[in-house]
Amino acid sequence: MRAGRPHDSRRPGGATATSGAPFGISLYNALVRILISAGEASGEMYGAQLIESLRRRDPALEFFGVGGDRMRAAGCDTLVDAKDLAVVGISEIVSHLPKIYGLFHKLIAEANRRRPGLAIVIDSPAFNWRVARQMRRRGVPVVYYVCPQFWAWRQGRVRLLRKYINKALVIFPFEEKFYRDRGVDASFVGHPLADLSPPSTDRDSYAASYKLDATKPWITLMPGSRMKEVRMNLPTILESASKLGAGYEFLLPVAATLDRSFLESLIGGRDSIRLVRDALPALAHSRAGIIASGTATVEAAMMGTPFVMVYRVSPLTFLLGRPRVRVPHFAMVNLIAGKELVPELVQHDFSAENVIARLNEILPDGQARRQMIEGLAAVRTLLRGPNPELLHPAERAAEAIMALLQRPLARSNLRHL
Repeated sequence: MRAGRPHDSRRPGGATATSGAPFGISLYNALVRILISAGEASGEMYGAQLIESLRRRDPALEFFGVGGDRMRAAGCDTLVDAKDLAVVGISEIVSHLPKIYGLFHKLIAEANRRRPGLAIVIDSPAFNWRVARQMRRRGVPVVYYVCPQFWAWRQGRVRLLRKYINKALVIFPFEEKFYRDRGVDASFVGHPLADLSPPSTDRDSYAASYKLDATKPWITLMPGSRMKEVRMNLPTILESASKLGAGYEFLLPVAATLDRSFLESLIGGRDSIRLVRDALPALAHSRAGIIASGTATVEAAMMGTPFVMVYRVSPLTFLLGRPRVRVPHFAMVNLIAGKELVPELVQHDFSAENVIARLNEILPDGQARRQMIEGLAAVRTLLRGPNPELLHPAERAAEAIMALLQRPLARSNLRHL
């Protein structure tokens, strides 16, 4: 950090006085390689934040593994692109197994060569618990950041975390007790998105950038971050936009795990749909959103944007998965609030008519809109974690990881210069 520059320990990348290693000094004067694996857009964003926070504590740390553009920009050598793992659902995963196993074996072979001192896996349990298992077999300590939502379904699989994970860093407040009660060393660090500030670009400048009509209300469309997910959700979302009419502008952020050309092929010649680069400015400047279940719902909450949650999977996936769901809500903001803040339109309930009906409840000023905005603000407060005025969640996660690196198990895996 340059002399004279003020330091904000709450931002991702800011160092703290309690860091695991002195600023600018490599841990134990050793080269520490960290395998990090994030298999979808949200995890890739969290991975980039975490890499930046860890490197503030020890600039000599080296990262390799699974990620995308954000993690590459943060300094990770991505051997596997997160886009190649972006599949969803039981039946969808089965059809992609040969490709996924090939990428998995490529990653493990490189881990055998580079011999990491630590492994960090982020979300994507279908892929990452197998990575965790192979690392533990090699004596490499493993951190699971953004743990699988086993509390929602397949709770028996918590045994995998007990067996293969040294430390679980959870991002929802109710998860710490759930996992600790089941024998997992878990700590709530806060949600990585909970401290996001509204984008600095004003609405008029943003409108000029994408040739939007600033006099119209905008609606952000977020169909998901995986190709199969988008194919299932986007057609009905587009139908909803068409029926809402020309009185609105519709913004569709391009997720990091998707190609722009893929979205263009689904949109066709609809001039009313504008592809934009980032989700957060679109959400911040929009009157409302139509948001697929997942991390995007948390992003909308962080921007204080009222929305309708939608989701559809293949009939087989829904048939096999629905009986196993153990939670009363699909939308994460509703689970955190303990009540329905935002409407949930899932599977057969997800129709253009239903989307429009629920949007019309929150687009105009009134009690319904006001209550949703207040509820989303309360969710944001809950997600910020302990002492949010001192540490950003990514910083809190980095401190826990640096502490783990100091343990004998990790030190035995370091490759000294």
